Amino acid sequence: MQDNALVQEIAQVIYDKKGRDIIALDVQGLTVICDYMVIASGRSASQVKALADEVDERMAQRGLAPRRTEGQAEGRWIVMDYGFVMVHLFHHEERAYYNLERLWEDGSNRLVLPFDQTVLD
Repeated sequence: MQDNALVQEIAQVIYDKKGRDIIALDVQGLTVICDYMVIASGRSASQVKALADEVDERMAQRGLAPRRTEGQAEGRWIVMDYGFVMVHLFHHEERAYYNLERLWEDGSNRLVLPFDQTVLD
């Protein structure tokens, strides 16, 4: 499976678990740490942890294990490094504070995601 398709799948998994404000960025040419970033928010620490668990489980089904995961115990900002993609899952307060997309979005590198986030539950 192509990297872009896996990024789309990660975003879809997060969406299906009720993650919020999901964006995917193509950061090739902006950094050497990864090719893509997926950034999303949860409404509570337990939801952020559940989002990370679901991404981990789905990627494991694809034979992919994260090289490293940080922040799982606290559930405020979890970073999952899959080599080609870094997944950043934030508690909504930390997302607003760190505004990570400000650092990595250049105005033309946001990927179109396969779902409509304007429909809220």
